[in-house]
Parts: sequence; C-alpha cells; structure tokens
Amino acid sequence: MSTIFAFIAGLVFGIGLLVAGMANPAKVLGFLDIAGPWDPSLGLVMAGAIAVGVIAFALAKHRSHSLLGQPIQLPSVRQIDRRLIAGSLLFGIGWGIAGICPGPSLVLLGAGEVKGLAFVIAMIAGMFVYELMERSRAQARSSVTS
Repeated sequence: MSTIFAFIAGLVFGIGLLVAGMANPAKVLGFLDIAGPWDPSLGLVMAGAIAVGVIAFALAKHRSHSLLGQPIQLPSVRQIDRRLIAGSLLFGIGWGIAGICPGPSLVLLGAGEVKGLAFVIAMIAGMFVYELMERSRAQARSSVTS
C-alpha cells in the first residue's frame, strides 16, 4: 500500500515540477541569472515549497509514525560541516550549469529528453563516486581503530 502512495506522491511532485516550470532548464537558468534577464517566478515556487516543508516537518516532529503507519525518520545531525558545504556547492554549481536538479531530471528523462538522460547518467556516476569515497573513508577509520 505504501508503494502506491509513494507512486502517487511522486506523480503529483512530477506534475508540480512541470506546471511550475522547474523541468524547463531555460526557465531555471533565467531564475539563476540575476545579472541578466532575471525571471523571479521560480522564487515563488520555492517559497511555496519551503512553506509546505516547514509545516510538514513541524507536524512530523510530533509523530513517530506516518499516516500510513511507517516510522518517521527525521535527520538527527544538526551541524554544518565541510561535507555539507561541499555537497551544497557541488549541487549549486551543477544546477547553475545545467539548469536541472535531480527531481526535474527524472521528469525530463520520462519525457524522453536527452538532457534528462545525460543528467541522470551523470547523477548516477556521482552517486557511485560518492559510494566509493564513503567505503574508502570507512576502511580508513576501521584501520585506525584496529
């Protein structure tokens, strides 16, 4: 049952990305180009998303299980570290270059857009590199403690 609701949530999210223009790299780049012909409309989309997220997280903090009975797992780490900053910078640089982020890339892939395919391949490659780096870090830590 939770798979059906996850599919529906993903479908609604994808439709929202299309309607808001977030799956259009040109519109996203127009928003990010504050020195050129700036398009502030995506700022309203982001403000709306942040408002929904703030409310959802506030409600989730007081619950241990979702409405579907699944455990709610909120992030426990609160510190800002080098890894968070580096990841944020990489995400922002990639978004600024391509005008695509992970959610819209899947929408573009589903629409048969070559840009979406290229981005998803690059994203999977990045995840693979990250996993290799994490395994290397874990091995380094375990050899130090042994």
